[in-house]
Amino acid sequence: MIRNLLKFAPWLCLLAIVFATVSPIGWRPHDLLPVDVDRALAFLLLGALFVLAYPRHFVLCAVLLVVGAGAIELLQLLSPSRHAHVEDAVIKAFGAVAGVLVGRLAARFFGLAQDDRAAQPAE
Repeated sequence: MIRNLLKFAPWLCLLAIVFATVSPIGWRPHDLLPVDVDRALAFLLLGALFVLAYPRHFVLCAVLLVVGAGAIELLQLLSPSRHAHVEDAVIKAFGAVAGVLVGRLAARFFGLAQDDRAAQPAE
């Protein structure tokens, strides 16, 4: 059950980030953090969740999340009230890489990478 939740959580987080990034500025969730910290933390969480869900593919997760940070930023060009900025994409990418590192450490600590290998059929 926890494995299924771990596979579902990063995709739900990604959908929430895409919604918050592309939706009109008035719909963007507000919190008490500065917007750059908010961006970095959202992608840190996303990176950690993806690595916890797919611990054997942490390098692929890092690459796809860095590319995805830029792509998600470019999606803002579809909304007239939003503007894409390279600096924002860089902050998101750094957050994603930090999240991948945190997720990798957590996966090793909880033994998720070993469980994933044990579930693979022998060749």
